[in-house]
Amino acid sequence: MNARVYRDAYGVPHLQAGDPLALVYLQGLNAAEDRAWQLELERRRFLGTSAAFLGPEAAPWDVFARQSRLADTAQRCFEGLDDETREWIMAYTEGVNHALPVGAKRAPEFAQTSLTLQEWEPWAPLGIWLGVHILFAGFPTKLWRTHVAQHLGDENLELFSSEGPRTAGSNGWLIPGSLTASGQAIIAGDPHRFIESPGIYQQLRLTCPEYDVLGLAVPGVPGIAHFGHTGKVAWAITNAMSDYQDLYAEQLRRTGSTVEALGPDGWKPASSHTEVVEVAGADPIELEVIETERGPVIIDTPSQTVSLRYPPRVTGRLGFEVLPKLLRATSVDDLDAALEGWVEPVNVVLAADTSGGLLHRTAGMVPTRDHANRLRVVPGWEADHQWQGWHDPMPRATVDGPAVMANARELAAPLGVEFAAPHRSRRIAELLSARSGWAVEEMPSIHTDTYLGSAASVLDLLAGLEDLSPEAVALRTELLRWDRRMDAASTTASSYAAIRKALVSRLADHFPVLEGADGPEVFAPWMDPLTHVSYALENLLAAGLVEVNVSWLAREALEEVAARKPRPPWGETHQVAPLHMLRGPVFGADEEPIDLGVSGDHHCVMSTSSLPGLTDVCIRASAARYAWDLADRSASRWIVPLGASGVLGDPHHHDQLPHWLRGELAPVEGELTRVEKGFTQEVEGFGSLRVVEADPDRDLDLIHGWVTAERANYWGMGHLSREEIEEIYRFLDSVPTHHVYLAYLDGAPIALLQTYDPQADPVGASYAGQAGDLGLHFLMAPGDPRPNFTGNLLKVLGQFVFGHLGHPRVVVDPDVRNDRAIDRFLRTGFVTGPEVKITYPDGTTKTAQLAFLTRERFLGA
Repeated sequence: MNARVYRDAYGVPHLQAGDPLALVYLQGLNAAEDRAWQLELERRRFLGTSAAFLGPEAAPWDVFARQSRLADTAQRCFEGLDDETREWIMAYTEGVNHALPVGAKRAPEFAQTSLTLQEWEPWAPLGIWLGVHILFAGFPTKLWRTHVAQHLGDENLELFSSEGPRTAGSNGWLIPGSLTASGQAIIAGDPHRFIESPGIYQQLRLTCPEYDVLGLAVPGVPGIAHFGHTGKVAWAITNAMSDYQDLYAEQLRRTGSTVEALGPDGWKPASSHTEVVEVAGADPIELEVIETERGPVIIDTPSQTVSLRYPPRVTGRLGFEVLPKLLRATSVDDLDAALEGWVEPVNVVLAADTSGGLLHRTAGMVPTRDHANRLRVVPGWEADHQWQGWHDPMPRATVDGPAVMANARELAAPLGVEFAAPHRSRRIAELLSARSGWAVEEMPSIHTDTYLGSAASVLDLLAGLEDLSPEAVALRTELLRWDRRMDAASTTASSYAAIRKALVSRLADHFPVLEGADGPEVFAPWMDPLTHVSYALENLLAAGLVEVNVSWLAREALEEVAARKPRPPWGETHQVAPLHMLRGPVFGADEEPIDLGVSGDHHCVMSTSSLPGLTDVCIRASAARYAWDLADRSASRWIVPLGASGVLGDPHHHDQLPHWLRGELAPVEGELTRVEKGFTQEVEGFGSLRVVEADPDRDLDLIHGWVTAERANYWGMGHLSREEIEEIYRFLDSVPTHHVYLAYLDGAPIALLQTYDPQADPVGASYAGQAGDLGLHFLMAPGDPRPNFTGNLLKVLGQFVFGHLGHPRVVVDPDVRNDRAIDRFLRTGFVTGPEVKITYPDGTTKTAQLAFLTRERFLGA
């Protein structure tokens, strides 16, 4: 199978290669070309070095990343993997390293921040995964509950129970074949995350002889972890809302140069070292990184010292050995077996295969320990709070009808304490159970349902109010007749949201004692009373707060909104606002912005979350929507909020946004166009030069004649037969690390050009490579000498390599005896490197004169 990149009408990459290692290299290469800024940003975040180019705003996160030992944990988990999985991940990072300079050249953020590239560590994908998911289980909520208990008493520990402000949720559902029109299962849903620019998910298809998988990948991470379809089996996940991270109060003491921590068995040594966080535009931050037997210390203030214990740090495992197994799965049994090795985050999984197999289970590692550990910060010196083992087996269920996962307290109930309100889960189940004969093209009707089940608590409260003004009575009547749909065009939905916001603000004012919680800035969103009141509104209204006249507050809120001018439609204030780390725009300077008003609300199936007590702006919603068809994978559909490219100005940066706003899905398999790296340039006095990718079927006779000619003796291929030459060039065509081109002048072939990633070639072992290096072999066609011919050709090929392909440096390795070639390169601007001995796989060797040419030197010349 040839190594190829195809794109559909939305720029979604469809990648194919000859084997899994070549394919995952190509995935890394493609991710770096399309999402260079996103990849490098996420890498710097897990390393705790993002403030060095983002400034003081990023420093709190960097301090947390250093203190929680994300990078060290990622390296430890990588080193604990089996050899095959490590090799697979390394192939991905090699692809990233080769293409990152190319992608960075396209991404304006690198110039805006003066960010320089660094070579990726082999474990960088594990670090990115940890960085993205370390807060996924919402452990800072334990800081909040501890804070509440300290000020309101232990009896109010769970008063603000809610779906936490920073917890990622999702919808997912499985419709068995007995309820579909095709007789085969459908899996659909949408993960809810902050809407980021670029987006957290990348639509992708990966094809090699061993498998053909499409799904939603996480840029920076190989494979397809969360949402995929192999043709025979499909799967999807939601956050299980389980509790698998603990916070321990620590007592530390210093004895000379060492630090000790009090544990159940007395004082024990704690590791300690100093690190420095560089901050652009501010002084560096020196911090002490301490780790006790329980875990790394993430809070160390005069009032509290707290450590974090989380499974990957304890076990040295993250579950990445599962990723290649998912790609090879052909049944739910394969998938089920693979998921036994999953660690973090803990998910609920739905899966179905074409043989009728169905799966509904949880996956991940959850420790068994005292119930108090799940609720609050617990004393690290008390033996009762030590981890005792792991939940085994993890909860699972039999699928005998529509199965729904929406972060509610159902399958995963034994694993956590705080789940999403049941409104989304109940509504999806209600819609699916209302009929049979479902088809995949009908899934948007579920995705976009805007019924707000949680409105009942506020509306019931309003219904009982007395002594209202005529305006308030009229508004209440309108609300009680409302269909409870949070549609963008609805002014009644807007009025409801305004009353809720006013009520939340008034309720929050009754908890002034909870303001100003002590702790690191990175946890501030979890310590904000207004946020917690917003999300816990239903629970608070049902709690019967003794010291709060809730009816009076509701009356004030209703009167306030009724007295205002008529409310605009909900979508006028409920606008989606994609988050960009530099606060960059969604639309280019020459583009006409579109209306970003969106339907839905936090507890709708179409979950579009704002902070109800603060703003209507939508900051969290469907980070993707998908509908997997087990009857015909090509009928499956998907969409993301922006687009396939992370580069502002690219045609596919946000071309899916209008469809996403309307709740539409795009086909997963449309008309594909091969991405070719051809290049054409007119040179005055020389002619029209065209560089095209060689085709072994079309060009074999030409290539064979050139490389076996006597003048090509330094290529070492003169003794090979046509069949042997064909085998070599078909192999080169099957790997993404090597490319073969033919150069044509005014339609006539004049040169053979071969480029390669030195990491994947014997020459790479002979010198200290740099990210983005491009190796080059060059052979002129036979013909009569022409003045300045070679010089003109090399200049154009330089434009091709540096300008069109975008690589920062070229390396050549002519035989030391090939004086003409060496002289030709030097006259073009190359700088000589060392003489090296290169050993090839067949055992033959060559003494080569390395020479290098940088983009800057070429352009300067």
